[in-house]
Amino acid sequence: MERRGFTLIELLVVISVITTLAAVLLPTFAQARSSAQRTACLSQLRQLGQAWALYASDCDDHVVPSYYPSGSSEVAWDFTDGTQPGLLFPYCKENRLWRCPSFKGRTWGRLYTGYSYNATYVGGDYWANKPPASLSVIANPSGTALFADGGYGQPVMGQNYLRAPSDPLYMAGTVHFRHLESACVTWTDLHATSQNQIYRRMTPLTGALSADDTLYDLQ
Repeated sequence: MERRGFTLIELLVVISVITTLAAVLLPTFAQARSSAQRTACLSQLRQLGQAWALYASDCDDHVVPSYYPSGSSEVAWDFTDGTQPGLLFPYCKENRLWRCPSFKGRTWGRLYTGYSYNATYVGGDYWANKPPASLSVIANPSGTALFADGGYGQPVMGQNYLRAPSDPLYMAGTVHFRHLESACVTWTDLHATSQNQIYRRMTPLTGALSADDTLYDLQ
């Protein structure tokens, strides 16, 4: 029996079909992967919010400070001296802070989870003489950002302190809209949402949650 193989034309047709399918399907797969990462990020931010609430419960409703100096060390909500367990570690599942699955920013010698904590109004700023808030002064818990996807600059670098637009350090404390041009946010009532409107844009994917301090302040 005569054996017949593929002709060159048939092979080229098959390659063309495969190439076309790949071009059509790969963006769909990439979008599905990014969507899954956003879902995972929202879940992790909810857990950070729960850790924050547990800390406040143990401290007479005073929330975790953004940071404060201790001798030659800096103790922060996430890490001490940039690499050691920080203030929220004991309250996190598996005794560790979660890391955003889409975060790829540079660290400048400091560990970053990809998440930033509202230092302008909630966690306070030691060197600006702003103490951490207490739960009783948060008048609008569902409209006060607590944690968010953080990043600044271009290329985007990690940052751990979320800054409101009026804050002098705002340009280094922006939100990073890295999940399909949206950002994951936990609010002080502990619900988490995905925000896709960028205000006060600093780079194509970094900016603020609101044009003013509305979604950051305690009112």
